[in-house]
Amino acid sequence: MASDHDHEVPALSASERDRYRRHLILPGVGPEGQQRLKAARVLIVGAGGLGSPVALYLAAAGVGTLGLVDHDVVDLTNLQRQLLHGTRDVGRSKLESARDRLHEVNPHVQVVPHDRWLTSANALEIMRGYDVVVDGTDNFATRYLVNDACVLLGIPNVHGSVFRFDGQASVFATPDGPCYRCLHPEPPPPDMVPNCAEGGVLGVLPGLVGTVQATETLKLLLGVGDTLAGRLLMIDAFGMEFRTVRLTRDPSCPACGTRTLTHLIDYDQFCGTPGLHAKADARVDEVTPATLRVWLASGEPLQLIDVREPTETVAGIIEGARCLPLGTLAEALHTVPREVRTVLVCQSGVRSARAARQLMAAGFPAVHSLAGGMLRWPEG
Repeated sequence: MASDHDHEVPALSASERDRYRRHLILPGVGPEGQQRLKAARVLIVGAGGLGSPVALYLAAAGVGTLGLVDHDVVDLTNLQRQLLHGTRDVGRSKLESARDRLHEVNPHVQVVPHDRWLTSANALEIMRGYDVVVDGTDNFATRYLVNDACVLLGIPNVHGSVFRFDGQASVFATPDGPCYRCLHPEPPPPDMVPNCAEGGVLGVLPGLVGTVQATETLKLLLGVGDTLAGRLLMIDAFGMEFRTVRLTRDPSCPACGTRTLTHLIDYDQFCGTPGLHAKADARVDEVTPATLRVWLASGEPLQLIDVREPTETVAGIIEGARCLPLGTLAEALHTVPREVRTVLVCQSGVRSARAARQLMAAGFPAVHSLAGGMLRWPEG
């Protein structure tokens, strides 16, 4: 499937012909195909684990314009899998780090930074004019947002996801194929699916899935081969097994079936999650690891509740913390003293914020969430 957007096909310079020589002799690419890649515009949502291999390989392949959507800074924990960034980039904007790295790979590529989170208010504006959108996000709310915007705009959505040792990839929102909602008509319960920061991911797995996404993107731009449209590729890195299952368009899908979804919705509300890139509830008070250590040393009455799963807490907990997994917290509230200052702890601060809201809704007067969770605790 080739892009439906018309771009002027630019000529290749002598330097580019030398750089892309292996493409120019490749059946299915050749000079004309390479010129199509040079004219192409691809938007990558997320400059992290999946976005890194996608951006690096598309830049190396000569895709002329790469848009990057991100609003985060490089953290030391990113470097285990996010190869766009290096140790010296810790603390820098991911977009600045990515731009510099991609220009090292290929100075002929134009990098267009979109330094903001993708939201219902800006998605259509940002995505309009791109030939392909690559979804490198790590949460369901943004995946539904990317999908719906792609369907509304008629842009293919190259999907990828990773968790622990498992990965998936597909191509959604093509003219005749299914969309992400056909695979997942309803989002999972918000407390049942932790993200990679909470559940972990094998560092090489985003490279594997992201390379598949880059491959699918090039095939779409060139109009060659059989893409994953209508198929879901499932990767089990632990057992090193690859399998595909057929996907069909759901006639009742509100996005690509009945077309009753005519505008972007509130995806945090749809998925039952708080705002992912801003403090959705300002009432939740976050405490830093340093402040918590001061409180603990002072001897004042304080209770710590770790809401992670038992499989996570075996790696270590804060001394004195009580383990109450988030899914059991509601049933155990009657056993939690209300008059004592309470600090909720999880792996990254996401689930502890949800737990804090539960306690506050139940009338607990002094509730805090550990900012950054156990990922930041050693730094405090």
